[in-house]
Amino acid sequence: MNWKILKNETDYNKASMRLMEIFHATPNTPESDELELLLVLIKDFDEKNYQLPELDALEVIKYKMKEMGIKAKDLEPLIGSKGHVSAVLSGKRDITLKMAQKLKNYFSIPSDVFLHSA
Repeated sequence: MNWKILKNETDYNKASMRLMEIFHATPNTPESDELELLLVLIKDFDEKNYQLPELDALEVIKYKMKEMGIKAKDLEPLIGSKGHVSAVLSGKRDITLKMAQKLKNYFSIPSDVFLHSA
């Protein structure tokens, strides 16, 4: 099929279905070229039509803490004193770039989480 810009949900659904059919295409084949094109078209449609919610860095940190079973005191090497950790987790103190880097590495989360908070 000759693909064009996806203009509606029907086009999007057809492209998504085809993408799933050829997802494991052998590299350097016509199907792999089609796969690459579909990925670009679908990404473009998604960016134009679907707004992802912004993540709150503090909520992500608290979620990861719960998930990993760690306490606030475990963050002291990353953030600083007990008071600093408490102030950051309560939202009274901003996350610095240095803290964001350490937290990103510690929790293995994308740095994008901190772009609006740091």
